[in-house]
Formats: sequence, structure tokens, C-alpha cells
Amino acid sequence: MPQITLYGLPTCDTCKKAKKALGSAGHDVTFRDIRAEPLTEAERAEFISEFGDKIINKSSTTWRGLSDWMRESEADSQLENHPALMKRPVIRAGQTLLLGWDQAVQDALA
Repeated sequence: MPQITLYGLPTCDTCKKAKKALGSAGHDVTFRDIRAEPLTEAERAEFISEFGDKIINKSSTTWRGLSDWMRESEADSQLENHPALMKRPVIRAGQTLLLGWDQAVQDALA
């Protein structure tokens, strides 16, 4: 099984569920708190390249609190200034990146 890195927030219920389920399935999971250890420029570029605008959680309270100027800025700037805007979790399993914790992601990691 490949090493799994789960990028998210420790208070995020979806991240907690994903981490618990992956651990229970026998995966070696490293959790990366994106507030405590923000994404690097290269990581932001990689995530945006892989997921496009889907990487931004536009239904979050953080998004709703942004100024119009920030909402219209590039995703890289949004993630750099507001890490909690990232849709969570982002899961790196080997060379594969997955977004969210829906059934398709769970099946891909089974």
C-alpha cells in the first residue's frame, strides 16, 4: 500500500472521517494540518493543476466572508491567504491525488 498523506484541518469532520476510515483499513496515514503547515507554492500549483477551481470550497463560511476582490482573485492567492478555503481533504496516495471523501474516492483507495 502506498503512503497516504491527508491534507486538511484537524477540526474538519470530513477529514476526521477519512483519517479514521483509512487508518482502520490498514493504511499508513500522515495528516497535514494546512493551517499549521501551509501548502507550499509548488503544492498549491500542483493541486490547482489537478483539480482546477474545484479545489476552492465555495460553499464555506470562509468563502462567504471574502471580499469581492478576493473572490475574483486567482485560486493560488486565495489558498495562500486563506488555507481553510481548500476543499477537504486532499489525499495523496503515492502519485495519485484525490479530492474530497465521497464514494468514488473511497473506492479508489479500497
